Amino acid sequence: MVPGDDAILAHLRRGSVEHCVLALLRDGEAYGLDIAARLGHDGVLLTSEGTLYPLLSRLRKQDLVTTSWRESPAGPPRRYYALTPAGHDALDRFTTVWARFRDAVDSTLTGSPS
Repeated sequence: MVPGDDAILAHLRRGSVEHCVLALLRDGEAYGLDIAARLGHDGVLLTSEGTLYPLLSRLRKQDLVTTSWRESPAGPPRRYYALTPAGHDALDRFTTVWARFRDAVDSTLTGSPS
């Protein structure tokens, strides 16, 4: 990465990572380490597990996700996260707005009218 890219990515992450978490839960529940692995596989969306758990806590407090504990076949029990109806609604709204935003940014960057 070029110096300064980290700052750009940090700004872009702030408004989108929580919705990426909701998107990962769209098709079913997942536990924290699984979410972290899926978000962090390329180092772009998530650079540290330490930022994920406070985000999951905020999503729970906003009633966008619910949690449940389950025994794990390997190790301690795991906390699983699932979307609530409000979480589905928030993801649907973000997806619609994101498409418009992405298209406007792409159009501006490439200099082609939208």
